Amino acid sequence: MLTILGFAMIATFLVLIMMKKMSPIAALVLIPALFCVIVGKGAHLGDYVIDGVSSLAPTAAMLMFAIVYFGVMIDVGLFDPIVRAILKFCKADPMRIVVGTALLAAIVSLDGDGSTTFMITVSAMYPLYKRLKMSLVVMTGVAAMANGVMNTLPWGGPTARAATALKVDATDIFVPMIPALAVGLVAVVVLAYVLGLCERRRVGTLSLDGAPVREPEPEPESETVLVGAGAGVASGGSGARAGARAGARAGVGAGGARGVAGGSGEAGDRGAESGDGSDDDFKGLDPNRPTLRPKLYWFNALLTVALLTAMIMELLPIPVLFLIGAALALTVNFPHIPDQKARIAAHADNVLNVSGMVFAAAVFTGVLTGTGMVDHMANWLVDTIPDGMGPQMGLVTGLLSLPLTYFMSNDGFYFGVLPVLAEAGQAHGVSTLEIARASIVGQPLHMSSPLVPAVYVLVGMAKVEFGDHTRFVVKWAVLTSLVILAAGILFGII
Repeated sequence: MLTILGFAMIATFLVLIMMKKMSPIAALVLIPALFCVIVGKGAHLGDYVIDGVSSLAPTAAMLMFAIVYFGVMIDVGLFDPIVRAILKFCKADPMRIVVGTALLAAIVSLDGDGSTTFMITVSAMYPLYKRLKMSLVVMTGVAAMANGVMNTLPWGGPTARAATALKVDATDIFVPMIPALAVGLVAVVVLAYVLGLCERRRVGTLSLDGAPVREPEPEPESETVLVGAGAGVASGGSGARAGARAGARAGVGAGGARGVAGGSGEAGDRGAESGDGSDDDFKGLDPNRPTLRPKLYWFNALLTVALLTAMIMELLPIPVLFLIGAALALTVNFPHIPDQKARIAAHADNVLNVSGMVFAAAVFTGVLTGTGMVDHMANWLVDTIPDGMGPQMGLVTGLLSLPLTYFMSNDGFYFGVLPVLAEAGQAHGVSTLEIARASIVGQPLHMSSPLVPAVYVLVGMAKVEFGDHTRFVVKWAVLTSLVILAAGILFGII
């Protein structure tokens, strides 16, 4: 019964948010509370929620201070050179913009933190997507998949959890998987190329002076989210040309991007008057914003490198590192208290939205775990594996990692389910390392799970509905995961 109720609770949650009948925060709180009562354990709801909040509190603290820290770094101009390089590559071609999104997300993912990756990627790419009226769910989907592949780095989390749970060396899991993961990353880039071509056909392209190169094909309203798009970018006429120039003048502020598409508003007027059609029009971040601190560039760069190094070396807990880093960044870059308050206030929306979502997710995970639904679901899935599939436990583990890491936390899967799968594999002569390697192939899908706090940073900053993101990304993320699994089998890794 608990197994059925567990799947029913997850299905109800996904259906309601994808149909936009409830907001994610409300669904994360009310649906598990209802099912807790149905299970007959409503009297223990408070304990389950407190346990869930206690387990996710460090994550919420990390996200709060990480948003402030990287928001300040964006404000002071630390990432402007990277943004300019990516935007120079992208120019005004939707195909290049989507591919650039995948590459940027993959590069930034080397730090092993999804929230960091999404904050930098969205801040850099959001203005171009807005300017060209491109689909923002393409941006969030491609970024999530690229980060999911890179999330398998030994310091990213899943690989370390698998190594700990099965008492093997993380290097022995990750290094042999590099060829298969490289194939997965190539698959994400190829997918980004295909999606970019679709966007190019839909919205057209612009030359650097803002003149339309091709007309966009008219298309009815679809499931993609076009947030705040202004006047047509490639529809011809002076308004489109002014709007094209305006995109480069629109600043990306602290809590998210303030892109302007079309020739309306103050930014559009400035673009019409001052746009000269040079590459500098593609800065994406306002080069004249008052928060820039060019004289402190190397201090901020060294502080960020030191912070990420300390995080990788685990010198201190990650929430503590970001708390100290945010305090140092604010104090050095904005020594006057009113300026510090202004920067914190500028990021307050993102902090509140993300931390609120994390604590709401704590209710969901607390009820799933506390009522025993997670254990019953995992045991049911393991028990349904036919005996004849025993010698293929590597393949079975890889396939199970897709739904299980999506519907469960990484901790629940790697510490609760993976040891059972490994024991079943050993009984049929399948090595523990093979099971461990297969267990990480579902990460491209996992990064869009409603139980992953970082995904709320992604959709929040991109101003995309979580249901729209889910509806778009799931099929492509599953495909990417299956490509990694197939490559692992083909190369004899799994």
